[in-house]
Amino acid sequence: MNAVLSRNAPRTDHRAALARQQLTYASGDYAAVGNALQVVSEELCETVNLCQDLRVLDVAAGNFNAALAAARRWCDVTATDHATDLVHRSRQRVEAESVGVRVVNGDVEGLPFADQSFDVVLSSFGAMFSVDQERAASEMIRVCRRGRQVGLTNWTPDGFVGQLFAALSKYAPHVSQGMDPCAWGTQSRLTELFGAYGNLWVTLKNVAFRCRTPMDWVDKLRASYLPVVKAFALLDADGKRALRSELLELVTRFNRATDGTMLVDASYLEVVITRR
Repeated sequence: MNAVLSRNAPRTDHRAALARQQLTYASGDYAAVGNALQVVSEELCETVNLCQDLRVLDVAAGNFNAALAAARRWCDVTATDHATDLVHRSRQRVEAESVGVRVVNGDVEGLPFADQSFDVVLSSFGAMFSVDQERAASEMIRVCRRGRQVGLTNWTPDGFVGQLFAALSKYAPHVSQGMDPCAWGTQSRLTELFGAYGNLWVTLKNVAFRCRTPMDWVDKLRASYLPVVKAFALLDADGKRALRSELLELVTRFNRATDGTMLVDASYLEVVITRR
């Protein structure tokens, strides 16, 4: 879809899909994945060169990793996510607000801010899960000042997390609504979404997931990461065993530890768009 045309297109009613997606991706304890990702947001903030008093928006804020990283650089930070997500993440919200982050209920597909309100717009593994991808991209660009930057981190489809989602989709096809979220982890899709708005810089990076053993990590994922929790809940005993076995095989395939522990590199794209 042409990005310029999509920006002015009527917004598609995705409320039903959005409600299902919120239940899938946004609730539950994100610790099995999310706690390893603070370093990613720190690196993203370094890449976009945040400095004191810049107005920064963290979109689809999740665990507030990007918002907290920006706040530590003395920026004027606002974080936004779905209202129901923020309720589930009350502890993280309190932590964010305690360091001066303003938290606003808002949907990435309809950000409640005026045009060109922010110097930098960030989203760390958040906007990529939007139902209407074109609308999400255009909204982030809209609220960013001309000549300033949008910074993203997105899982790649061939990397560890992308393959995790692919495995889940075989057992729970409803987990993803619309286009594959990991399409945001490809140069071609990013060009479709943002190429008309500005210049793109894309860097392939890795973040490490560590655990005592691969089995421990899979069990933590099954207990705490809601897409996995919901997939298992839909399966009978044989299906549960099959999915757990497939997740263990996935970890084994990516694991580079040689001492029985788990050390997996998960690839992602760090993306910077400078708005024209």
